[in-house]
Amino acid sequence: MASEKLKVLEDFIKDDKPIGDKQGQLMGVLHKTQTIFGYLPAEAMDVISEKLDVPSAHVYGMATFYNYFSLKPRARFQIFTCKGTACYVGGGARILERLKQELKIGVGDTTPDGMFGINITRCLGCCGLSPVMQVNEDIYVRMVPEKIPLILAKYRKMDKKKRR
Repeated sequence: MASEKLKVLEDFIKDDKPIGDKQGQLMGVLHKTQTIFGYLPAEAMDVISEKLDVPSAHVYGMATFYNYFSLKPRARFQIFTCKGTACYVGGGARILERLKQELKIGVGDTTPDGMFGINITRCLGCCGLSPVMQVNEDIYVRMVPEKIPLILAKYRKMDKKKRR
């Protein structure tokens, strides 16, 4: 499967006509790679470096500079806990601790089954409803740690239905 995806990437690079130089082509190729794989695997970044004749350090530097890109496979359900001032004061740290306890992973990690990932954000724009948590596009306000098991169960059930 990975070799098929690498072939798609190589074909894209071959067919993509840069406007200017090869380094200028890098951002578009990284975006396409993220679309193909769902993240930026090391093998793909090696191919990009070779095919664009751009140093691998430059490819890696661009991939790690922009938040859009991920070097690890992303979870199907990305959980963001807010650590902005209002959420922090409102108990956001307890939400994060409960998530880590329930999922047995840390911030920036993904569960072994690829279902959940925990992330931190500085603001979700719902300060008056703090603490706030986001799962993919769903926002949960006035969070308390006791709500976490039910919320996680909802997504597990949703995932199970989707996989049938």
